[in-house]
Amino acid sequence: MKMTEEMVDYVSALARLKLPEEERARMTGELEQILAYMDVLNALDTSSVEPMSHVFPVKNVMREDVVLPSAGRAALLANAPAPDGEAFLVPRTVE
Repeated sequence: MKMTEEMVDYVSALARLKLPEEERARMTGELEQILAYMDVLNALDTSSVEPMSHVFPVKNVMREDVVLPSAGRAALLANAPAPDGEAFLVPRTVE
């Protein structure tokens, strides 16, 4: 795939980068090399390779989900700077 400077401008805008003119030309060449290597990787036969998300097997270690009673409302609001008896009062952020 031929990389153009317009494509470089588009990618740099997505990345919120402002590239100087000389760096745009250099980046065009570098992105072309990356895309050429991606074509090499796409040509490889990976049909017998199992898809994976990690190099090593990963196993989630989870504990049993046990329902426990929670603290009472009065205890939770005891250290609140401005409780109203039922909830935390906070300053208004949207007018």
